[in-house]
Amino acid sequence: MRGSSWGLAVLTACCAATSVHGAVVGSSAGGFTLREEVEFSGTPSSAWKHLIDVGSWWNPQHTYSGHSSNLTLALQPGGCWCEKLDNGGFARHLEVVLVIPEKKLRLTGGLGPLQGMGATGALTFTLRSASPTTTTVIAEYTVVGYSPEGLASIAAGVDEVLGEQLQRFAGK
Repeated sequence: MRGSSWGLAVLTACCAATSVHGAVVGSSAGGFTLREEVEFSGTPSSAWKHLIDVGSWWNPQHTYSGHSSNLTLALQPGGCWCEKLDNGGFARHLEVVLVIPEKKLRLTGGLGPLQGMGATGALTFTLRSASPTTTTVIAEYTVVGYSPEGLASIAAGVDEVLGEQLQRFAGK
């Protein structure tokens, strides 16, 4: 998100994406729903600890500061997925609205260029034990708002960026 690089990445992904892998569940001019899923090597407890340490897996290219270590996530009502910026600046990426430890995390807001459009959404991470040594992690992001071009036109790009983050989370 440094400067306009996040927006450029979304637009590039829209143009470069050859398939959506079925991850854009639905889209229209007024919004879209994305679904990504990965297998995490570990228990739901270890997956949860890794998930809430967002700075350890989020790609620094998709931050305003260029440093994932500047990301924090406060697990409390109204908590913030925030980013510290130079000179006392900050970005409030998403707000925490639901925490069911080791099972579900829901945040609301607009990531990247969606924030500047005034679009908002609900990003839900669901953790399910797949076996004694693996956890299925599902990310669903439902976005609504207005863009002159329509939000459906950026759904694939946003999905690609979200999918990349989930792959990084899973260590793939």
